[in-house]
Parts: sequence; C-alpha cells; structure tokens
Amino acid sequence: MNENFKWGAAAVAVVGLSIGAVIYISWKDEKEPPKPPAVAAVVPPEPAVPEEPAVKHPIPTPPAPEPLPPLADSDQPMQKVLEGLIGNESVARFIVTKDLVRHIVVSVDNLPEQKVAERIRPLKSPPGKFAVGGSEEAPVLDPANYERYKPLVELIRSMDTKRLVATYTRYYPLFQEGYESLGHAPEYFNDRLIEVIDHLLETPDLQGPITLAQPNVLYEFADPALESRSAGQKALIRMGSENATAVKDKLRELRSELIAKRPGD
Repeated sequence: MNENFKWGAAAVAVVGLSIGAVIYISWKDEKEPPKPPAVAAVVPPEPAVPEEPAVKHPIPTPPAPEPLPPLADSDQPMQKVLEGLIGNESVARFIVTKDLVRHIVVSVDNLPEQKVAERIRPLKSPPGKFAVGGSEEAPVLDPANYERYKPLVELIRSMDTKRLVATYTRYYPLFQEGYESLGHAPEYFNDRLIEVIDHLLETPDLQGPITLAQPNVLYEFADPALESRSAGQKALIRMGSENATAVKDKLRELRSELIAKRPGD
C-alpha cells in the first residue's frame, strides 16, 4: 500500500495560508505644452503592483538570547532542541535529523496534496509491515496495522504543547526561510501551518472495516472518495480512529496555542 502516511502523525502537527494581495494602480496626468493643437497626453496606467500579502497568524518575535544558526547549519542545533523536548531516545527512534527544518517545511506544505516524497519525510518509518485483513477477494485495513503507530502517537500525546510552540516560535525564522526557499516569498509559513492543521482536522472519523483495493502492486482505498483525499488526511485514516483522534486533539491544542501567541493579544 502506498505509505505516504508513514510519517503523517507527527508532520501533522504543523498548517495554512490564506493570503490576498491588494492591487493598486497609480495614475499620472501630464499635459503637453500649450502649442497648437493643445492636446492632453493620455498616459497609460502603471503596471499593477501587488502589496505584500497580509499575515493572518503572525508569530511574535521573542527576545533572542543568541543568534540563530544559518538554515544550512541548523541540523545539529535543532537535534539538540528536539532532544530537550522529547528525549534522546525518541529522537533516535523517530526523527530523521538531516535537513530537518527544510523537510518539515516541505512536508507540511505538501500534506494537503496527493503525495509526499519519501526522501523529504522528517520521520522514520514505523516498524513492521503494512497489515491487510479480510479475504483476497475483499481485503480490508487490518486493525493490527494501527498498533504500529501507537508509540509515535503516544509521544505526540505526551508532548508539552506550550513548550513545543515556544520552541517553534524561538526558531521560527528558520522555518520562514525554508518556506521562502521553496518559492513562496513573501508568503508566511505560519499561515500555511494553520491552514494545513485546519485541513487535517476535516478528516472524517471512520468506524468499522475500511475496504481496500489492489489495482496494481500497492493497495489503495476501495472507496474513490477516500482514495482521492490528500496524503495528510489518508495518513490519519490509515492509522485508525483512536490514533487519529489523539493526533487531532493535539492539533487543536497546537492551533489554540499558536493563535494565542499573536503579538498584542
């Protein structure tokens, strides 16, 4: 089965952008000198100039005790930060630390899409093999498969949301730089993060057997409406209702804390 969902639970902790550009046109009126025949010159409007997009969910700029590392040299510092948040063992077990900030940014940006490339996933694959139940004629998603994700989901559930958001805020310029390097300047990564969280929270909660199909080598959802959903939403569906509910609860906490961090609030 296509395993775009392998890492979805943690990458899921990040979201969206609703940016509108205000276009204005400036006009100049100029007249020729009063020589016969005196004709008013019509000057075409200057090209429309887009203003910088409005930021919907700004991140406050905290006082920095020390300058941040360059994005290209941020892997080791970010690894230490993560070890402080979730412990050395969990980092070694779950996290791909190479190009971590870039891969988080790209993964978040792609969660609402159909696929996310394996090479840019910031999490390691869960142990074990994908489990299929039912019969050869009527395969279903085996509930035993959900067990593969429980250690990661438990880690997500146990994370201190306020500390997580405080760390994200402290290192936000690196995430913004990574986002702009994808060609999104001057769009705002935190807006995209909120948008993606909202998208993930719209994932339906499915109870009972989920039927599969195997048109080729890989399994997929038999229901075209499910199979057409985004990589992020299918990740939540494939990890089972209980796991998905825990992840969505954490996403709601993260969203609330991110919104509460607005400057001036």
